[in-house]
Amino acid sequence: MKNPIDAADYLASRAGEDSDFRERLLATPRKAIEEEFGVTLAEDHEIHVHEETYAATHVVLPPRSKFSEAERNEARTGAASLEFLRKTMHDPAPPIRRLATKPATAPASTVTREALADAGTDSIRRGLGFLQSTIDETGAWHCIRFNVADPDIPRHFERPPFVSALCTLALESCTEARARAICAATRAYLADTIEYPGLWRYYRHLPQDLDSTTLCSLVIGTHPWILLGRNVPRLLGNRDEEGRFMTWVLAEDEPGVLSPFRIEADPVVNANAIAYLGDHPETRNAQRWLEALIAEGNLDGSSKWYPDTIAIHYAVTRAMVRARPALERLRPILADRILGLRDDEGEFGNVLQTAQAMSALYNIGNLERIDAKRQVEKLMNSQREDGSWPELLAFGDQSLKWGAAGRIGHGSESVTSAFCIEALVRLVEILKTRRICGSDCPMIT
Repeated sequence: MKNPIDAADYLASRAGEDSDFRERLLATPRKAIEEEFGVTLAEDHEIHVHEETYAATHVVLPPRSKFSEAERNEARTGAASLEFLRKTMHDPAPPIRRLATKPATAPASTVTREALADAGTDSIRRGLGFLQSTIDETGAWHCIRFNVADPDIPRHFERPPFVSALCTLALESCTEARARAICAATRAYLADTIEYPGLWRYYRHLPQDLDSTTLCSLVIGTHPWILLGRNVPRLLGNRDEEGRFMTWVLAEDEPGVLSPFRIEADPVVNANAIAYLGDHPETRNAQRWLEALIAEGNLDGSSKWYPDTIAIHYAVTRAMVRARPALERLRPILADRILGLRDDEGEFGNVLQTAQAMSALYNIGNLERIDAKRQVEKLMNSQREDGSWPELLAFGDQSLKWGAAGRIGHGSESVTSAFCIEALVRLVEILKTRRICGSDCPMIT
């Protein structure tokens, strides 16, 4: 498929050079585009191609806003209102569930890799069963907003498009039919929440943002607005003087809902922008910035929205896979950086951090450098009887510039479960098809 950064221009150029293609594009635009890009477009989205002449000019109006003027004004004036924020959420979420202690299992070293792979596959299927029971009828994934500093502050369910996209990208690694069904339902939800010309926002009282937009665009890449790169000019226009992508997409009439310290370039947001836009001159400065951060070991504290460097490494390796050859020079450095994050016992931290580390190593072709059997065992031992994994901090504003009351975190059992399933899929593949590196592996330090 052509990269979205130039798809519309490509079609126009192709039609100018090939009269037969031009006629097909005018007569049967959906079929011509699908054949040209090798995609299947949504059946409920009409495609019209107009041909201007020297005697006829077409003016195309953008669609009307999904929100009425009163709703838009309410979002603006309610920016600082906790009551307005609550309108975007659901009933207060229940207290966090603690992971019950499981009976000790046989050490991974005593189990054959075939048996462990089968057990890992069963764990994946139980996890998918749990996810299917939690995703609502619209295809939206639920997350929980909570206060990191004060557990007594009420917790709330939320379902922003960002969370659905984040989890779906992880779940796309799984070929199980149930995973395919979940992803299909979520794509429909994301298509329903899109705003012209292909942008998304986390909350209605916040501006559109690049983190939500790039991840959602990656998930529904065959949506005509995304396929044709309608949102690309807005994304490219949201860079600073150094060519780094800024998080918030601020319109000229955007109200002052963001404090100046929130207008920043975040490494994960930039990695996501590169993953969507690809390896082009327009993304090279952002690539160089990320390369310098990682090569010079300056990731600590570089992200406002993600709690640890494992999350940043995970996002960067995802961009490497989706935007080859972007960031390719980082491949050997990233492997050493990720492996260097282990503690004295060889662990990466909690189960969410472990899962993201496993998938990041897989993305750069270095998963064989860890003890796959041991990591499968850790993931399975952290899984609950209902198929879920525990709620953990996945992202959120980690600064204290708002004080303790403003230190907001986001995560849920569903979010953790999606990443654990992705990691298990990768590890099971290693167990089934490749050499296993154990505790005596010379590459393990």
